[in-house]
Amino acid sequence: MAKIGVEQSLTDVQQELQERGYDVVQLKQEQDAAGCDCCVITGQDQNVMGVQDVVTQGSVINAHGMTAQEICQQIEQRVRPS
Repeated sequence: MAKIGVEQSLTDVQQELQERGYDVVQLKQEQDAAGCDCCVITGQDQNVMGVQDVVTQGSVINAHGMTAQEICQQIEQRVRPS
């Protein structure tokens, strides 16, 4: 199953993904995103400094305004092969 990086404060998303069988990694530092198929961020501190370093080739989902179920649907659409 896909490896998903999730910001620490999104515990409901982490639980939902684990229940669906995903390998979930907490994003505490920038390096934690390396190797993830997809990352979920809160969007609160998104690009504050204007620096855009690519750490992962996976998709990034901004969770702002979305439920855990909606986020999981987004992830399933992005990580499942077509």
